[in-house]
Amino acid sequence: QVQLVESGGGLVQAGDSLRLSCVVSARTFSSLGWFRQAPGKEREFIVSINWSGSRTNYADSVKGRFTISRDNAKNTVYLQMNSLKFEDTAVYYCAAARRPYYDLLSTTDVGYWGQGTQVTVSS
Repeated sequence: QVQLVESGGGLVQAGDSLRLSCVVSARTFSSLGWFRQAPGKEREFIVSINWSGSRTNYADSVKGRFTISRDNAKNTVYLQMNSLKFEDTAVYYCAAARRPYYDLLSTTDVGYWGQGTQVTVSS
């Protein structure tokens, strides 16, 4: 059983930056990614990275502002969020793809979820 533990959420002002971290309990060859869920909305994909770090996918809403990276030696994936907007307010979830070497692009691709971390951006 793979466990994912996020950290780094908090309250920031619009335009600020924040970095989220997610530690995976075991070495994985699966794609890792981040999703978010705002109140009253469905959980949405925002970004993922393949096992080697050579390929990333971004949702249009965060492209150019958010950057994902992973350190396999530390079993950790990071999400650097710059130029935060009010509409980025949500619970952010770390996720691992259900199968090694496959892309992570939607909730149906997810095999494991973290517990979530709240990000609140004040306008």
